[in-house]
Amino acid sequence: MDRKLEKKKFTTKKVIIWGGSALIVVFALYSFILAEGGSKLNVERDKITIATVVEGEFREFIPVDGSVMPIKTIKLDAIEGGVVEKKYFEGGILVDKGDTILKLSNNDLLQNFVREETQAFILVNNLENTKLSLKRNQFDLKRMLIDVDYQIDAAKDALQRGEKLYEDKIISEQEYLTLKRTHDQLMDSRKIQVESARFDSLNARLQIAQAEATLKRTRENLAMIKKNLENLYIKAPISGRLSTVNAEVGESINTGQNIGQIDDLDGFKVRARIDEHYIARIYEGLRGTFPFAGKDYELEITKVYPEVNNGLFSVDMAFLDEDSVPEGIRRGQTLQVRLQLSENITAVQIPRGSFYQETGGNWIFVINDDAEAVRRDIRLGRQNPRFYEVLEGVQPGERVIVSSYDGYVDKDKLILK
Repeated sequence: MDRKLEKKKFTTKKVIIWGGSALIVVFALYSFILAEGGSKLNVERDKITIATVVEGEFREFIPVDGSVMPIKTIKLDAIEGGVVEKKYFEGGILVDKGDTILKLSNNDLLQNFVREETQAFILVNNLENTKLSLKRNQFDLKRMLIDVDYQIDAAKDALQRGEKLYEDKIISEQEYLTLKRTHDQLMDSRKIQVESARFDSLNARLQIAQAEATLKRTRENLAMIKKNLENLYIKAPISGRLSTVNAEVGESINTGQNIGQIDDLDGFKVRARIDEHYIARIYEGLRGTFPFAGKDYELEITKVYPEVNNGLFSVDMAFLDEDSVPEGIRRGQTLQVRLQLSENITAVQIPRGSFYQETGGNWIFVINDDAEAVRRDIRLGRQNPRFYEVLEGVQPGERVIVSSYDGYVDKDKLILK
């Protein structure tokens, strides 16, 4: 008996077709749901911070910590080395200009002074003796010339008489020649004595000049050593507060060693350390302000130290005048200075916030309505501790999210709940 075959409703071909279609639909739905989930995120309002974009006066400034210092600090260095013989003052007191702070002793320096002083006395005596010898020789020359001139006059008279007597054949030629030789000898002797005296005089004057030059150098050395001896007394170069004295009686002090400092109390300055990022924008004359006792005071940069240490460089700032120095300010006090880097301008700005750490200031979430916030590209300019300057991307009156974007970086839209 033949069995009737039942026709199959689902053939292999149909199963493949329907299965493939179903996979396509499922994949499309999955992709749509996944895409929607990656661009949107539900956020609770009380977990974000919303700020309004405003337009108003903008001033770029940076906060720096400044330390109050005396307007001038004088280092006390030992000009001459020695052993501390006496200490007149301790640190922390007021001193007047010229007050002796330390007395040092230096036996070598003292012995040098005695030697130079003795040498100076010897040179003075030698110089005086040379001058006396010169004068004595001059007197002796005058006396000899007087005698020689007298003899020459007598010999001349005898020669003249002898010539007549010789012409008259009264005396012999030998007697006449003897008279002539006597006269010529006296004349030659006078010339030699004059030349010898001139040589002795020149030689004496040269010795005097050399002795005077040596004496001058010796006296200069003596004055220098005497000044060095005076430098053994370390004195206050200005009136002020002697902040430290780093020496004790009996201690050996080297030449140039610092033994303390004096602070000038006639005024103050403020020294601040600034991040090297701003070094190209900091210059003398730049001003800043700081609050003190409920009032703002102004400072001006007077010196920039270009050396960078640990990413920071230093500047000195001065008060504009005596009236700008707060009453009661003290050395070592720390001031919070707002250093102004630009003039006041009108600019679109948004408050600073943690969003900058995730976005780098390149984009921000802008609230379209109370229900959602959308991602928008922006461009920021300068900044100060309170605001960012907005160059483009948002307009005054718009509201933005300025709190942290942790977890929002890959989202295009936030749904506010």
